[in-house]
Formats: sequence, structure tokens, C-alpha cells
Amino acid sequence: MGKEADARIKINKLLEASGWRFFAEGNLPPNIQLEPKVAIKTQDLDALGNNFEKLSRGFIDFLLLNEKGFPFIVLEAKSEEKTPLVGKEQARKYARSQNCRFVILSNGNLHYFWDLERGNPYIHIIVSNSRFRYRLPKNYKRPAAYPR
Repeated sequence: MGKEADARIKINKLLEASGWRFFAEGNLPPNIQLEPKVAIKTQDLDALGNNFEKLSRGFIDFLLLNEKGFPFIVLEAKSEEKTPLVGKEQARKYARSQNCRFVILSNGNLHYFWDLERGNPYIHIIVSNSRFRYRLPKNYKRPAAYPR
């Protein structure tokens, strides 16, 4: 199994422990999409460098949906030996293509939360009662126009 696959297994478990769903549970639909295709514009590709030179479509590793089923958070996974920050620009492009404001960058061990409208990603993990979840900072004020 590849290193990114190892990271994805860890991320899967952490997402499930946080209440995200890969499959419907009762009346609740799944709220994680795995690797949905994303159309990326040529100017976006230029910013990503040579690795994406010939791609016109990319894949989001995890797309987390809000309670109404709309894209909410892009989660970009990297292999365990890489810092998650290497996926920063790639994830930004994916988030913009899905109209997502929030990004999580993870290698399965380190997790960065990023509000694209408020600066740079920062390490953010809360562990309590064996549960893993991302929490916004205490001083964070959600814009009135942004859906929960």
C-alpha cells in the first residue's frame, strides 16, 4: 500500500470518529464525497507548476458537504512523509472550483485548518473523549451570509 493510502486510512477513521459519513445512516445521507472530478482553468494550472501541466481535471481527495449537501470543506491528503502544506495551492484551486471557503490539509498525522478568507493554514486538532474534530478559533465570527 502506498504512503498516501496509509494517510487516507487514518484520515477516514478520524473523519468517521468526528461524525462525518461515507455512507447513509438512517435518514442521514453521506456527507463525504471521495475524489470528485474538478474542472481546473488553465491559469490555475500555471500556478500549480509542471506536475499539472497537462491536466484539465483534477481530483479532490475528500469533499465534505454541509447539512444541505453543498460543498463545505476540501480535505487534501498527502503521504505521511510529506508536510501537508505541500498541497496548499492545489487545495486552494480545488476549494475555489467548489466555492468552498474552508480547507483541511492532512498527511494523517498533521492536520492544518485553513479559512481561505482569513490568512494561512494552521495546525488545529482537538482530541477529547477519543473524538477528533476541527474547531474554529474562539474569536472567529461566521459571516451572516455564509451557510452553516
